[in-house]
Amino acid sequence: MSELVIRPGGPDDFRTLMAFFDDAILWLTARGSAGQWGTEPWTGNPKREERVRGMAAHEGLLIAEVGGEPAGATIHTEQCPAHVPPAGERELYIDLLITSRAYAGHGVGGALIERGRQEARERGIALLRVDCWAGGDGDLVRYYEGQGFVPTVQFDVRGWIGQVFEQRVPKGK
Repeated sequence: MSELVIRPGGPDDFRTLMAFFDDAILWLTARGSAGQWGTEPWTGNPKREERVRGMAAHEGLLIAEVGGEPAGATIHTEQCPAHVPPAGERELYIDLLITSRAYAGHGVGGALIERGRQEARERGIALLRVDCWAGGDGDLVRYYEGQGFVPTVQFDVRGWIGQVFEQRVPKGK
């Protein structure tokens, strides 16, 4: 695999993000996990497109590229989403983590999480958190556990059950 580069994202990455979501929905639906994001592509859905435009405009958006091709995206913020209980201390929250299906299994998600750890250290933040869908076959929950996260609380957003994870970020490099 070519070198992975992580660059700042911006509004011009809207179509890239939409493609990531549309491809993920096809894949999730095919494996019986439509409960995560539904069965319909987000492209053409005004509400979903507006949500993704907000992601593209977020100052914490980062895009991973492999050989110049978009391979994944993440958003880092110090504000947890409204549906997640506050941590009670300063935190870096991974508000988005998505990878291109073309680069699944190539460590793109892990590299983006590592960038979150690095950013937390640079900001002097000791807590990194993320949440995900807790349904389906549990693969997503196991993924985050495999990345060193510990499950904390679950939440329910109109029947969509999510799991919050956290990990302590050691000081240093």
